[in-house]
Amino acid sequence: MVLDSASLPSAPASGRIAGAIGLVLIGVIIIAALFAPWLASADPFDLAGPALAGPSPNHIMGTDAIGRDLFSGVLYGTRTSLLIAITVGALASAFGVTIGMIAGYYGGFADDFLMRMTELFQVLPRFFLAAVAIALLGPGVDRVIVVLALTSWPVLARVVRAEILALKQLDFVLASEALGATKFHLFKNVFLPHVLPAVLVLVGLLMGQVLLTEASLGFIGLGDPNAMTWGTLAGQAQGFFRVAWWLALFPGLAISATVLGLNLIADALSSRVQNPAGISATE
Repeated sequence: MVLDSASLPSAPASGRIAGAIGLVLIGVIIIAALFAPWLASADPFDLAGPALAGPSPNHIMGTDAIGRDLFSGVLYGTRTSLLIAITVGALASAFGVTIGMIAGYYGGFADDFLMRMTELFQVLPRFFLAAVAIALLGPGVDRVIVVLALTSWPVLARVVRAEILALKQLDFVLASEALGATKFHLFKNVFLPHVLPAVLVLVGLLMGQVLLTEASLGFIGLGDPNAMTWGTLAGQAQGFFRVAWWLALFPGLAISATVLGLNLIADALSSRVQNPAGISATE
């Protein structure tokens, strides 16, 4: 097989490199979250030094406006921010995959009803809805998770539905049904393995969006004051941009590195899904 574009042979290699970089970034973030109690130099809510002290050997990321150690805050913020991203990703995946498979397989009224419901949730402004819910119900990590999960599944549902519509017409699916395979067997052992690669790509991108949304909520003061998150740290830095640059820089770098890592992994998975056999342009 000969393809026209001479640039195609480098695509799989570049995808692997991007994926490796993403894995390294996310690996470092996960290690920081797991070992935060041992890596942190102080409790993130305790006064650890003079207020607005710049980076130094004693406080490698400086201190905030009341003297709390910023390095400890960023480490513990990693735990909360990852918890939000992972939980929202898991809940959105469960909702989206379930609704997408049911709509695609059964069709008819079920498909119409579920897709209209999907469109309703899809047009809801995620950030505005989260801001309103938190303003009305009060700040809390659980509220952020619920609101973001309820508004993040529609894209997954639509992609899964499209995959199922194509899969259910294939010969091996029709043969399985003719041999008496149950609906549960088809969903679990036939449909799910085929849609999972596309779902993983979307979940990687979704988790990056969730981190940015959570950071934005914290930045405007709607973060949970009892939980240390990167968004809350960035929000607390608003009044000190000119006198304490480190307050915004280090939480911002943590957010950027995590979102970049998730996007690189998602891009690598996407390349793998599109070219599962690693076919080169000269084959």
